[in-house]
Amino acid sequence: MNATEGWMALAQRLADAAGTVIRRYFRQPIAVDDKADQSPVTIADREAEQAMRELIVQAYPDHGIFGEEHGVTQGRSGLVWVLDPIDGTRAFITGKPSFGTLIGLWEGERPILGIIDQAILNERWLGVAGRPTTLNGKPVRCRPCDAVSKAALYATAPEMFAGDTAPAFERLRQAVKLPRFGADCYAYALLASGFVDLVAEASLKPYDYAALVPVIEGAGGVTSDWQGRPLTLKSNGTVLAAGDARAHAQALALLRGR
Repeated sequence: MNATEGWMALAQRLADAAGTVIRRYFRQPIAVDDKADQSPVTIADREAEQAMRELIVQAYPDHGIFGEEHGVTQGRSGLVWVLDPIDGTRAFITGKPSFGTLIGLWEGERPILGIIDQAILNERWLGVAGRPTTLNGKPVRCRPCDAVSKAALYATAPEMFAGDTAPAFERLRQAVKLPRFGADCYAYALLASGFVDLVAEASLKPYDYAALVPVIEGAGGVTSDWQGRPLTLKSNGTVLAAGDARAHAQALALLRGR
């Protein structure tokens, strides 16, 4: 087993471990706390991330970890696991299975692999650099879309857009055929599977998008920030994902006001 295969195997185990926790708490009465930024967090978020962290430390103690709930653990290898145990906690606490577990592995500013796991629906997208993205082991592809005017667009919520990003997103929203809200990371999974054409979001943290890059690019899609720059762990929090480079270019022009 080469290094990449070992990392892939661990990523699958991480998703399994998080899913076990998530299924135990989903649609059960649990306490919801507010974090400093007023975003919600539950025992399921914390336990799912802790379960993944323990597996990483056991398998690769020299790897770094960057998780939403438990912060940063520095590593020595240059490799870092970027974890969001429940991306879409608001959906989770309201019983809607559009949330997901996000698992990314990066080396410096280069994405190596990513997983979007929906534990309730038993759907798992795996993207690995240089390989085709799969859903439960079967290859998936983004669909062609040569014009924004034909596109289905997703974003999690209107509230994520503020300042300059609000009018920029509105230009794009008005230009597409079908704008939709409310899918969290599941929107990116649908894009990779060819059901959605664009996802545009702002105010994101690295753990919100690190896993998405290899999933979408391995399905033939394109990812960038709203200036067209490649996403890195130091990006500005804006994300534009497209299944077709033509739609991406047109969407980017609208977001930039051109």
